[in-house]
Amino acid sequence: MKKNTFVIGLLLLFPIFISAQDDPEEAGDIAKIWTYPVVYQYDEEVSWYFDLAGTTFDEDEDVYIWIWSPTEPDAGNWENSSEFAKLSYEGDYIWRFDLVPTEYFGVTSQEIKDGPGFWLRLKDKTGTKQTGVASVPITPFDDFFEAEELIRAYPPKPYIDKPLSILFNSNLVDGFEDAPSVHMHAGLNDWEVLQEFQVWVPEVVEKTKLKDMGNGFYKMDLIPEQYFNTEEGYVMENMTFLFVEFVNGDWGATTPDQKLIAADVVPPPPPAFRFFPMKISQKDILGMIRTNNERGVNTLKYTITAGEKEYGGEFTGGMSEIKGFVNLVSELEGMTGLSQIHVLVVDNNDRIIVDTDLPLVQPDK
Repeated sequence: MKKNTFVIGLLLLFPIFISAQDDPEEAGDIAKIWTYPVVYQYDEEVSWYFDLAGTTFDEDEDVYIWIWSPTEPDAGNWENSSEFAKLSYEGDYIWRFDLVPTEYFGVTSQEIKDGPGFWLRLKDKTGTKQTGVASVPITPFDDFFEAEELIRAYPPKPYIDKPLSILFNSNLVDGFEDAPSVHMHAGLNDWEVLQEFQVWVPEVVEKTKLKDMGNGFYKMDLIPEQYFNTEEGYVMENMTFLFVEFVNGDWGATTPDQKLIAADVVPPPPPAFRFFPMKISQKDILGMIRTNNERGVNTLKYTITAGEKEYGGEFTGGMSEIKGFVNLVSELEGMTGLSQIHVLVVDNNDRIIVDTDLPLVQPDK
């Protein structure tokens, strides 16, 4: 046990040592990492997703993975990452990396299971910018093969817009022995929105087919809003389904109906902007604050027009809060007869946040 702890410690220190040598820019930590499928075998293709909102990576910037555990496929190329290590940009500050772990790392599934996990940084091609150290989450599911459960969902309560994996033990239902293939017949909100198993439509037969994991175990991976092609804004309360044996071109054995209750979706609070104090004069400090910012918004740029004078600047922050101050005392020094100033504020995506006149209280003489 001590030996494993020592090895893991060395693995975590290694990228810090390299970064100290090359002195790259710290871009910030990866906000979130998830996988699709949620659960997967290591010899199965998987997509890793990285949320870089809040880092200094720009939209659609070329981003590369530098991973050193369980092995280091791009070793020696810190200053010129290989194309096979390049991520795909998905939009909204999300990047994707596709791989078959056993092939990418050149090791067996068991060696990955016995190892410390997937440890990495994301970087630009030349290694001048890097995220903090992170690891891809691993969801163990091997205990399902001994659990005598008919189905198990990951997560147990699904979201309409997030990946879902459902495991099925066909050994617990009569009639599924040696099934040529197994398919899902399903609906949302007690069969309100359907994705039926239509045996006469080849595309549907392929779409509804479960992955055969061997020994009577199967898996279905989906994102509900995509799988059921729901309208924008559709609220999922539950997902109902059954599994069907496809034999001789028709339905064979079936499971009883199953139901997953959807997770509670709590929408984020809307963005809010305000000036402070409520009343200002030429001899005040003007404060600006915006909270609950949208994903990827980390800068507010302001332009103040006072009479014939125009000046500006910017404040930086994060999704929770961006705040800054403007010294009107120095900026408006020597100007007289001002009754108001005009303030334009835009974000780093050039979207207008506020465009307004602020009245100036005349200071006491």
